[in-house]
Amino acid sequence: MTEVPAGAFDRFLPGALPLARAQREWTPEDGPLPSIYLSHGAPPLFDDALWIDQLFAWARSLPKPKSILIVSAHWEAAPLSLSSAEANTPLVYDFSGFHRRYFEMTYATPDASELSRRVTAAMPDSEPVHRHARRGLDHGAWVPLKVMYPLGDIPVLQLSMPTHDPERLLALGSRLRSLREEGTLVIGSGFMTHGLPFLTREMVTGNAVPDWSADFDAWAADALARGDVDTLADFRAKAPGLPYAHPTVEHYVPLFVTLGAGERADAPVRTTIDGYLIGLSKRSFEAA
Repeated sequence: MTEVPAGAFDRFLPGALPLARAQREWTPEDGPLPSIYLSHGAPPLFDDALWIDQLFAWARSLPKPKSILIVSAHWEAAPLSLSSAEANTPLVYDFSGFHRRYFEMTYATPDASELSRRVTAAMPDSEPVHRHARRGLDHGAWVPLKVMYPLGDIPVLQLSMPTHDPERLLALGSRLRSLREEGTLVIGSGFMTHGLPFLTREMVTGNAVPDWSADFDAWAADALARGDVDTLADFRAKAPGLPYAHPTVEHYVPLFVTLGAGERADAPVRTTIDGYLIGLSKRSFEAA
């Protein structure tokens, strides 16, 4: 961590921008991009040099997407809704208690009208999509993407999360699967553990990991490695530490969109980031 707000990000950016400009763009010969689940942190991610490096390395390990569609824990809305497709739509600063610097950060992305049309067309008549004229990206989207793709030159849309039901979210992900074949990176954005009310000063200042966070993370890691989507979906009955790791479940369930968008929801995934920040699991993964 750094004492200057977003100081780690400031040090990262000069070296990252040339690498981002040199990143090879996706082509059809690459085949479908994976779908990914990422633990998005919050503004303090910009103060964590290790996490910044991990996210940027992950982005560079993939061809540069043609577009990005992200489902975030921070936009729960039904009917299904899309953020504004207009270029340079202002961000949503849906956090409080942080330094002013984080409220002044921007992430101006290009027009995403074509992606908006493709997402709408992928949905059945029984699930119409509402298109917001002004809603921008919330911090579950722009915070990690500002690190992964710092040029801000990829069209990005956010899709609301209309339910917590794993089966419905798996089905939603499956409808997005074809977008991967067109170079769209489909992202479920949450946090593998998110027991903020139960963090102690020791956890926050010393990154001590509580048992409920470690136990839940180990359970999820095992099920994901085995492709055991049934166990993951039965988390309310089977997950250890659940009431503490996820007092509300909106940061866990985006992973079902990721799994549904994969070639097979029950296939083992590839973990890309693990470890903890302030006692919370950063586990992130990609599904082929």
